[in-house]
Amino acid sequence: MRVTFLGTSGAVPTTVRNPSGLLVEREGDRLLFDCGEGTQRQMMRYGTGFDVEHVFLTHTHGDHIFGLPGLTQTWDFQDRDTPLAVHAPAGTRDRIETLLSATGESPSYPVRVTQVSAGDVVLDREAYEVRAVGVNHRTNAVGYALVEDDRKGEFDREKAEGELGIPPGPKYSTLHAGEPVEHDGRTIQPEEVVGEPRSGRRLVYTGDTRPTDGVVEAAEGADLLVHDGTFGEDHRERALETAHSTAREAAQVASDAGAKRLALTHLSTRYTGQAAELESQAAERFDGTVFVPDDGTQVTVPYPDSDREFQVDQLG
Repeated sequence: MRVTFLGTSGAVPTTVRNPSGLLVEREGDRLLFDCGEGTQRQMMRYGTGFDVEHVFLTHTHGDHIFGLPGLTQTWDFQDRDTPLAVHAPAGTRDRIETLLSATGESPSYPVRVTQVSAGDVVLDREAYEVRAVGVNHRTNAVGYALVEDDRKGEFDREKAEGELGIPPGPKYSTLHAGEPVEHDGRTIQPEEVVGEPRSGRRLVYTGDTRPTDGVVEAAEGADLLVHDGTFGEDHRERALETAHSTAREAAQVASDAGAKRLALTHLSTRYTGQAAELESQAAERFDGTVFVPDDGTQVTVPYPDSDREFQVDQLG
C-alpha cells in the first residue's frame, strides 16, 4: 500500500504546500481522498497515475474540492469513458454536481455522486472496504477508513510435505482455502497446516476535524492515521474556534486508538518551516511514529506481520 501526500496545506496554499489531497494505491487500485486546487498537477508531478475511479471528499470547503472541476475536465480531454464515483457527505450532492458542471458542461463520461454518512461502507471490494468515519467540523463532514480483510494464515509446506506426506499440488490450495482433503486414508483438516488468519492493514484519513471518539474507534490499531494537525499549542483556542485540531490533540487521538503511525496534515501557513516543532509537540503524547509529510512525501505501509519497514520517500 502506497500513500502519496499531494497536498498538505491548510485552507490557504503556500509556495511549497498544496491544498488537501491524498492518493492511496492498493494492489493497483488508486483512490483519491479530497481534491484541493491543483491536485491534478500534483498527480502529474509525483507520478501517481490518473486511473482513479473513486474520489472521496471529506467536506465541501474549497480547499478540499476546488481541484475537482479541473481534474474531471482533463479526464474529458483524455477521452475517458470509465465511470467515476464521487463520494461526499450527506446533503452535499447538489453542490458537487454544480461544481462538476461549473463551465456549463458536464463530463462526457458517467459520473455518479453518492452521499455518505458516518458508519456507511462506501466502497466494498473483495479484500478491503472503505468506511465513512464520524468527524467534527464546521459543516457536514466525514473521514474515511480503508480497512483490509484478514488474510489467510501461512501455509506450513514443510509439515504438509514432510510430516503428512502430501505432495505439492491441488491439495495445498484446497487446504489453504479452508477445506479438508483426503490423503492416505485419513482426512487432513486445514488447521493442521494453515496458521491463524493474519491481520490486514488499516488507514484512516480524517480531513478537517476536532478530536472525536469516532476517529479513535475507527483508528484502533491503525497502521497509519492521517489526522488534521492544523495548529500548534500556541493557537489551541483558534483550533477550537475553527473546529480543527492541534498537533498534540491529534497525537492524543492516535495514542488513544493505539495507532502505529501518525501523519499530521492540513498545516496552517503560520507553521511554514516549523514542522519539527509540531512533530515535537505530538511526540509528547504519542509513542509511535509521528511525522509531518511534505507535498510529495510517499509512504509504503507494510502488512503488520511483514519484515518490511515502513518506508518514507520524498518524490519530485
